[in-house]
Amino acid sequence: MAKIVCFGELLLRLTAPGRELLLQNGQLDVHVGGAEANVAVGLASLGHETAMVSCVPGNALGEAAVGYLRRYGVATNNVTRGNGRMGLYFQSEGAGLRPSSIIYDRDGTSFALADKGDFDWDSALEGADLLHLSGITAALGERAAEAALSAAQAARSLGVKVSFDGNYRAQLWQRRVSNPKAILCELVGRADILFGNHRDISLLLGLEFLGDGEARRREAAEAALNAFPDLQLIASTARHVENADHHHIAARIDTRGDGFQTDEVAVAGIVDRIGSGDAFAAGVIHALLSGKNHEQAARDGLALACLKHSLPGDASLFGQADIDAFLAGERDVRR
Repeated sequence: MAKIVCFGELLLRLTAPGRELLLQNGQLDVHVGGAEANVAVGLASLGHETAMVSCVPGNALGEAAVGYLRRYGVATNNVTRGNGRMGLYFQSEGAGLRPSSIIYDRDGTSFALADKGDFDWDSALEGADLLHLSGITAALGERAAEAALSAAQAARSLGVKVSFDGNYRAQLWQRRVSNPKAILCELVGRADILFGNHRDISLLLGLEFLGDGEARRREAAEAALNAFPDLQLIASTARHVENADHHHIAARIDTRGDGFQTDEVAVAGIVDRIGSGDAFAAGVIHALLSGKNHEQAARDGLALACLKHSLPGDASLFGQADIDAFLAGERDVRR
């Protein structure tokens, strides 16, 4: 199987239990997360060799996050310890017509304070097939943005492919004075694979894509592929939300030659939607690095994203057998 290296901040998610409002009863459930770490865990669960590059505080919180990654088979040799604190985010899970809400607490973290020179990319990327990054890192501050750009540049110089998930987080970018468009375009310009939909591409290019459905997504993908010569593939999802418990999701992959979009899948009885986009990314990367075609990659990504909605926590823990069962329509008890 392939070796994938993921670079980003490890986080703790503190969620009000039982769909309560935050601190309604003074209790919080804790999960380890972070977009890139979720992809690493998801790919490790699918049998790939994965490694995380990050920086955490040298205290019990940082060690717990690192231990979580190790538990699921992610290599942590290149997770350094630094000054600062652990990144946190707080979630009140939605119910019915009330959507979920998130509060970030990520200023002054060890990862945000780390310098680009703190990461040894020659060592971290040795034997790697792919480096996975996301736009969340760039939103954390100037140092983190420079570190992400340094990582992407190192990967390209070493012949390692780069996948980039836009993961635009308005709350994080609003705390910065920098121009997100300029920084994100630099990162996408170094990527081979982009995870992002027409809204992400609109932000990058300053263009408005009219119409609806598949035609608009294809138009946006063609614009991005033309704007970024090194970009080879764009993977995205389309989500229609009826309420917090019932969504409809389709997946799409576009290349310069063509595009493919799956049928929409109804996802009901949602347990936890956090990390479903990271599960989609893991499923697509898994399929592509396993030699599957683009249609299969879109279906595998969608299957993993849908399955993630059934699982508490931030990361997908499903294997290929689970993807196959989902795609085969198996919904009853597997005995």
